Amino acid sequence: MSGKTAERNETVLILDNLRSAENVGSIFRTADACGISRIILVGTTPRPVDQFMRARQDIAKSALGAEKTISWEYMKTIGPALKRFSYVIALEQDARSIDYKKLSREKIKGACAVIIGNEPKGISPSTLKKADIIAEIPMRGMKESLNVSVATGIFLSRFLDL
Repeated sequence: MSGKTAERNETVLILDNLRSAENVGSIFRTADACGISRIILVGTTPRPVDQFMRARQDIAKSALGAEKTISWEYMKTIGPALKRFSYVIALEQDARSIDYKKLSREKIKGACAVIIGNEPKGISPSTLKKADIIAEIPMRGMKESLNVSVATGIFLSRFLDL
């Protein structure tokens, strides 16, 4: 599946160097609920199978089968994946970020990728430069951020107008 060009109006998640297998599983489950058809796993992001192609129980536990129904692929680096899409959104807190509520999938033409970054470090500055837009979920409480899988669900629900 590596090298697959994005379909015309497809929305794909790119999980960039996530650490937690449980978060990856939760994102698979959320992606299924939101109608996402494909996830690209990049770098150190845990995959649903180990090096011997055996199912990883830590992902399966939170994905509840979505890791078997959502198409996925692994890429060592993010650069080649980004070239497949007409539009790239990075979900990240950054000085250039806009409120995620200002985005709508209906207004974006062509294949779209949504990058979800590493839990403690976020998306790298070099990857952020390649994004067409950086979106963030405003925080109203004392904490600076949300769990990555929770943030993905909040973003997709609004972005896809579910």
